[in-house]
Amino acid sequence: MSDTRTALVAGANGIIGKALMETLAAAPGWRARALSRRPHGSPGAVAVDLTDAAATRAALAETRDVTHLFYAALAPQPNLADEDTVNGAMLCHLLDGLEAAGAPLERVVLYQGAKVYGVHLGPVPSPFYEDENPRHIGPNFYFTQEDELRARAARGGANFAILRPDVVVGDAAGNAMNIAMVIGAYAALCRAEGAAFRFPGPAHVYDGVFAQVTEAGALARASLWAATAEAARGEAFNYVHEPFRWRRVWEKLTAALDLPPGPPVPLRLASHMADKAPTWDRLVAEQGLVETPYERAVGWSFGDFVFHSDFDLVSDMGKIRRRGFTETVDSVEALIAAIQRLQEAKVLPR
Repeated sequence: MSDTRTALVAGANGIIGKALMETLAAAPGWRARALSRRPHGSPGAVAVDLTDAAATRAALAETRDVTHLFYAALAPQPNLADEDTVNGAMLCHLLDGLEAAGAPLERVVLYQGAKVYGVHLGPVPSPFYEDENPRHIGPNFYFTQEDELRARAARGGANFAILRPDVVVGDAAGNAMNIAMVIGAYAALCRAEGAAFRFPGPAHVYDGVFAQVTEAGALARASLWAATAEAARGEAFNYVHEPFRWRRVWEKLTAALDLPPGPPVPLRLASHMADKAPTWDRLVAEQGLVETPYERAVGWSFGDFVFHSDFDLVSDMGKIRRRGFTETVDSVEALIAAIQRLQEAKVLPR
């Protein structure tokens, strides 16, 4: 292994990718190169649409030094079959491009969400164990990507490790699956209208359902462990923080954001917040914020998925701890800190 590892971060503009780039920049013995569809702006960054095989191969022609790939790229699609086809091909195009460039790739770190356990299809028994829950019938692009990595490793290609976070908390703007942005925008709009900060979901979810999140910075540090530890080779690991009930978290958020409390209300944010563009635009102008079209600024539908999941979401954390990575963070503190960073970056109104 070379003294200096060179990381390629696919999806560098996303929540996971942004935290990875920041963590790698401060990590001794690492160089980092960003890859994203939109220009990243960092030295040596690669801008390419991974759905285009020829363009990907051409863009990667000069990446002969890449030793580690952190794959956090995602192309959402309107249905599961298309999502499987498109995202499976993207990973293949990237790996083929690195191989064509002669990159000495040693390990790929792949990210999967709780959809690997079927939570998008309905209630699933929890805790989720990496080696116990049988696969549901596809399509599921996580299965396709994992099978591709296993097949390539079996043929003598790079080995791999898989991390399975859930509801990643970070400060990347313009990402539809950023729960900190959803909560922060909802709070700002409640404040603007003089409304109570009420949990936007059913009372039984607020009071009786376990949930979990993963802080992006901690995930980045877990990623460096997964990229280098022999104990992580060829393995999948859940990586979340301690489970919580929304009532406890929401009460702390309400106090930290200095908003009036109220009982939960079963809103569907995607429809209920659809008329708030004028208020949002006014706040952007008054506070000198980054101008992002309202329809792209906040992933209200993602908030609906999170706040209306009415069965326990708990990932067992024993495996990764036994293998050697034990760091965790406080979920509420992570949410508050991410909202504050988004405010400081002039992305979220106060």
